[in-house]
Amino acid sequence: MTVLKTSMRNFFAHKGRMALSAIAVLLSVAFVCGTLVFTDTMNTTFDKLFQATASNVTVSAEGSSDTGETTSRTGKPPVMPASVVGEVRGAQGVAKAEGTVFSTSVTVIDAKKDKLSPNSGAPTIVGSWNGNDARTMKITSGTAPRGPDQVMVDEDTASKHHLKLGDDIGMISVVGTHHARVSGIAAFQVTNPGAAIFYLDTKTAQQTLVGRTGVYTNVNVIAAKGVADAQLKKNVVAALGHGYKVQTAKEVADANQKSVKSFLNVMKYAMLGFAGIAFLVGIFLIINTFSMLVAQRTREIGLMRAIGSSRKQVNRSVLIEALLLGVLGSVLGVGAGVGIAVGLMKLMGQMGMHLSTDDLTVAWTTPAVGLLLGVIVTVLAAYLPARRAGKVSPMAALRDAGAPADAKAGTVRAVIGLLLTAAGGWSLYVAATADKAKAGSGWLGLGVVTTLIGFVVIGPLLAAGLVRILGAIILRIFGPVGRMAERNALRNPRRTGATGAALMIGLALVACLSVVGSSMVASATDQLDKTVGTDFIISPDNQQLIKPQEVAAVKSVPGLARVTEYRPTQADFTTPDGKILKDTAITGADPTYATDLRTKTVAGDLRDAYRPDSMSVHQKFADDHGIHLGSKITVAFRDGSTAHLTVRAITSDDTVIDKGAMYTSLATMAKYYPAGRMPLDQLVFASAKDGQQAAAYKALKTALHDYPELTVRDQTDYKKALKDQIGQLLNMIYGLLALAIIVAVLGVVNTLALSVVERTREIGLMRAIGLSRRQLRRMIRLESVVIAVFGALLGLGLGMGWGATAQKLLALQGLKVLDIPWPTIITVFVASAFVGLFAALIPAFRAGRMNVLNAIATD
Repeated sequence: MTVLKTSMRNFFAHKGRMALSAIAVLLSVAFVCGTLVFTDTMNTTFDKLFQATASNVTVSAEGSSDTGETTSRTGKPPVMPASVVGEVRGAQGVAKAEGTVFSTSVTVIDAKKDKLSPNSGAPTIVGSWNGNDARTMKITSGTAPRGPDQVMVDEDTASKHHLKLGDDIGMISVVGTHHARVSGIAAFQVTNPGAAIFYLDTKTAQQTLVGRTGVYTNVNVIAAKGVADAQLKKNVVAALGHGYKVQTAKEVADANQKSVKSFLNVMKYAMLGFAGIAFLVGIFLIINTFSMLVAQRTREIGLMRAIGSSRKQVNRSVLIEALLLGVLGSVLGVGAGVGIAVGLMKLMGQMGMHLSTDDLTVAWTTPAVGLLLGVIVTVLAAYLPARRAGKVSPMAALRDAGAPADAKAGTVRAVIGLLLTAAGGWSLYVAATADKAKAGSGWLGLGVVTTLIGFVVIGPLLAAGLVRILGAIILRIFGPVGRMAERNALRNPRRTGATGAALMIGLALVACLSVVGSSMVASATDQLDKTVGTDFIISPDNQQLIKPQEVAAVKSVPGLARVTEYRPTQADFTTPDGKILKDTAITGADPTYATDLRTKTVAGDLRDAYRPDSMSVHQKFADDHGIHLGSKITVAFRDGSTAHLTVRAITSDDTVIDKGAMYTSLATMAKYYPAGRMPLDQLVFASAKDGQQAAAYKALKTALHDYPELTVRDQTDYKKALKDQIGQLLNMIYGLLALAIIVAVLGVVNTLALSVVERTREIGLMRAIGLSRRQLRRMIRLESVVIAVFGALLGLGLGMGWGATAQKLLALQGLKVLDIPWPTIITVFVASAFVGLFAALIPAFRAGRMNVLNAIATD
């Protein structure tokens, strides 16, 4: 009980310092809990949606996916004859069966030709209004569609795009563009995660999406009372026979949830990874806090030992303080985590994915994980200072208010740090010189971890050297105040090293990712300049395909020298070595693609691959299967027939664009695909006649104005789009890393604040002999800047080393240009100095307000 009282007294005696450490724990726990609550809420939302929208049993056409998606490479959904509905109705246990048709391969536009499709990646669905939808949608205004000129839209989409009854809407499908006016608006009875849904009457939907009536994509089956879904499925299968996909409501929901979870898990574990980085940085803060508090209480600890307290009791006293800190920070962090989750939901709402707080899900495991992580991390971080406190002998502590230095321990630490750093450097060297990316990536990971640990361990040694150099460059110009700031930073190299290491971790990751991202952009730009011989690239948005009427619009543009179509598909290959390779990618293109993309070959001429019944393979594929020029490969096209194609060219793997692609001609593909089964274009390339590039660019944009899902880019546009995409990804990562940097800044603040308290008597004496408040504040600010710049130098240097090594591995994939983003590096370095100034504001202000006499009288 005495130990507990002592711990409580010490905890509240330093509540200001503890508060800063608690904030670090709070932020880290909040990020973990916020991530868990957010992803659990998304899972709950989708679970409710899938369960509510699925009928007892769903019958789909052969070729439909398990998730019910009706997209296909032909642009038309797989369909079945209307007679299937009658057969299903005759099955035992069926109360109702209704045929529906819908598709996600549609672009919807308003009267101004603006897209009504979501920007969040959610689908745009156009389908027939049916009884199953009537269960989950409520018509809030107008009526359901009753003719070819009517369409009903969901309320969320109508609100977002300011649609009202009577507005014109165009639906662009592979069949053509169908126009209708809004006849009604329907609201979801469950949360809509962001899909845009448009309803037509059944006959109009069939004509618009498929081009003919008398067909359905799905049959929704309602079970008679008392009939289980599993039994109903068996009865329907017995009535229909094979050739159809029959699923229960649970199977449809599970398939949909599986596809959603694959996305959510990537996001979840990425965010938890950044939370882990914040925890790691927080460990340095907590270690520093308790180390300094223990050092300040050395004489008090000596008195406790002198009157009978054991080492274990002293140790336990410090750990109880850490436990209190961990519990307080974790409890507040759990609450803040729920707030973060709500904030993320609002942010997703701005992006078009609607998540209702009614579905907010806080599982019991979330606060449990948050509390457990926060407490364990805090107690573990405080263990070393607590152990050091317990080892202080009573007489030594009573003689000196400061903790005695352990020269032997410092030497051992320096040796271990040097060995770890050397081992990490060797690992990075092995990674950079690896012949295969897979092997090199393992060495890269090992090198990153060991160099990071090595720099942390060797931090005091590096601080002693680098701070002197920084002092000579930055601080000496400030005269005696600068020299005092330098001596203060050098007074305890271990503390300076730990504080700088906290900042180093976040900045090392920033530098590494900046180098990798910049090198990827530079390499891709270099490849575009060397290999792309076309003027314009036409591509669709949201993984759509380019429809025939859109290709025709491109070909009608005057001033074009050539237009090249590009159609990837899949096939089962049987190679000369007898191996069967399922679902292998092969691309059909016009012969002019050999000019549009100047792909190097190691054998043959790529133009020959576009001859009838011919193809190309890439070098690795040829080596793996013993293929040479003239070899025959049996190619069973998906949804088509089987061809025996002759290899006319072997392309080099030394490329980035279309790396690993295998080509054949569109004429060859058309020969083995029946009418209506030919895949649509994924891309279209166009080149202008000499001297007409500007006019052709403008004409292309004009010709495709009615198809807003298509984007026309010249090479400059394409490079900018690539840079913007990577830049957006990096900005998001930098935003997540900001959490770790904020925690590191708190560490600098805490270190300075405790350092000021530790030097109270010294500060009083300096003030007494003439040091002004302004000079005192400047001294503390300069000390802070040096510590921040020291951490920035370590982090940026380490990160650039990691990034350069990673680029060497990317070079094996064709990304051969190393580009150091010096503007970013310099900006981060300068910003670090400002971080140091910011961190010193409060400690410097408090130091300046000290009463001189009281400070001198401090023991």
